[in-house]
Amino acid sequence: MASATPDGIEETAMNFPDDRLRLIFTCCHPALNLEAQVALTLRTLGGLTTPEIAKAFLLPEATLAQRLVRAKRKIQEARIPYEVPSHERLPERLAAAQTVVYLIFNEGYAASTGSALVRNDLCAEAIRLGRVLCELLPREAENLGLLALMLLQHSRRDARVVNGELVTLEEQERSRWDREAIAEGLWLVESALGLGPVGQYQLQAAIAALHAEAATSEQTDWPQIAALYERLLKLNPSPVVALNHAVAVAMAGSLEDGLSISTN
Repeated sequence: MASATPDGIEETAMNFPDDRLRLIFTCCHPALNLEAQVALTLRTLGGLTTPEIAKAFLLPEATLAQRLVRAKRKIQEARIPYEVPSHERLPERLAAAQTVVYLIFNEGYAASTGSALVRNDLCAEAIRLGRVLCELLPREAENLGLLALMLLQHSRRDARVVNGELVTLEEQERSRWDREAIAEGLWLVESALGLGPVGQYQLQAAIAALHAEAATSEQTDWPQIAALYERLLKLNPSPVVALNHAVAVAMAGSLEDGLSISTN
């Protein structure tokens, strides 16, 4: 991954435990809207290209490019300084930093460019950053939820691609799943849910945990997954979450309800 440093960042403003995470927090300036913070950070520090970021945001490439230009212009015109925030001000940038880490993971989990279907290097880097986030703010439940989610999803890496083709979750050889990563992910899910308000990463991790705990596809607790997606939809009413909710409802035994939800 690229390790470029934006011009003007104060290198010694704060003793962060990790250089890349420090720069991510630096770029996630609250004067920019959340989407601009995340897109600019992914482009500058995350090593992702404009097409990759556009796919992550479900936007046309030209639209995303224009937003990046506007964000850079705002930084220049408003003379927004690149500076590492104090520890007390980290929470106001945390949501953007979490999003950056997870989008780096997602690009590795399902690469949008290049010949590789999966980029384990990006997944591993995102997981590493997730661990540092947990060390930095260990009482933030969503940090634990994010790390749990990435570990549980990445635990399937050896079963996801066979003979150059992606294998669906239902058809994967579950004996090839990484049981150590699953055990850690399950522990993190339980720890996160006991810390405070439940956020979107915790809910996604809980869904991934139910998949990980099922010995076979047929034993998956689809009713519980559908209920979790329903909660997630209230926090993140995106088309992707809505579709997954509809699929879970259908898999839980109500195909008619699932089809009805998917067409609304």
